[in-house]
Amino acid sequence: MKVLYGVQATGNGHITRARVMAPALEKAGVDVDYLFSGRNPEELFNMEPFGAYQCRQGLTFYMEGSKVNQWKTFTGNNPIKLVRDIFALNLDQYDLVITDFEPVTAWAAKLKGVPSVGIAHQYAFLHALPDSKTGFIFRHQIKSFAPAKVSVGIHWHHFNHAICPPLIQARLFDPVKSDNKVVVYLPHDNVDQICRALQLYTECEFFVYARVDKATDDGNMHVRPFSRDGFHRDLSDCSGVICNSGFGLLSEAIQYGKKILTLPQVGQAEQESNAEILEYLGLGVVIDSLQSERLVQWLVLPMPEPKVFPDLATILAEWIAAGCNRTVQSVVDDAWNSSYRVTPSR
Repeated sequence: MKVLYGVQATGNGHITRARVMAPALEKAGVDVDYLFSGRNPEELFNMEPFGAYQCRQGLTFYMEGSKVNQWKTFTGNNPIKLVRDIFALNLDQYDLVITDFEPVTAWAAKLKGVPSVGIAHQYAFLHALPDSKTGFIFRHQIKSFAPAKVSVGIHWHHFNHAICPPLIQARLFDPVKSDNKVVVYLPHDNVDQICRALQLYTECEFFVYARVDKATDDGNMHVRPFSRDGFHRDLSDCSGVICNSGFGLLSEAIQYGKKILTLPQVGQAEQESNAEILEYLGLGVVIDSLQSERLVQWLVLPMPEPKVFPDLATILAEWIAAGCNRTVQSVVDDAWNSSYRVTPSR
């Protein structure tokens, strides 16, 4: 079977899912080519698992701090080029297109009649969720952005729908309990402003990952350049994580058993939904700024127990290799039967 796998590269969570799927698909005997869009190719890193991958411009969000810059997002995207890329994409050699919410491959498959499977957190929003964001308009936006013939959504709970558990890499390090180490990942915020807000809490050591050239230490503030292994090592032995509400990192923090303080990106409906559901499930605390009084309360909370996720990549890869010959619901049932279960807190 020959597959084209499209990945939305705006957020690292999509790429992380593809990194998990890549070895599972190879083991299952599926021949895969990869296409990434939504980010400058020069900003992609640790891409070795994807071989000679392709890039397209696609569509993306432009951030200003932890808010979506609506005007720049509107003017910075090029819908004419998107349409040209869709029609120019040659799918003759492919039996199937997989899309992780990537619009070029998704729309090319739809328009050219190639079977497609959508595997992404976003496809969970096609179902009714316990939040204030999902609804007819949001579901229509999901379908319009990256349509798929068969959709597989993932989330922290199935909510009695055909939704799989998180598709996530196994822990790179064993989790360690810590009292005062906090990892901070707010990549769109100004690092100096982050440090000024957090350095007041001298009882904690903050490890801030940011777009910097080298590591620096100043009192209880420890700024670190982006590094996947370094980040996961710090994540494994911290007490908690302060981050935006991207699904991938939140899932990794849950897997390591770390308390979560999250600031959803304003104007990003997916992140706002994630934040609501995280709190609904009792998995984290939501704030709107680092000046929130809830930060002080969160710092003294105990660490939760790590959650065990199933090997969803193998389940999905074997299903794909068999020609998707079973219903999504049967795949979902297999996944949850081998997974932990999260019980809503209210």
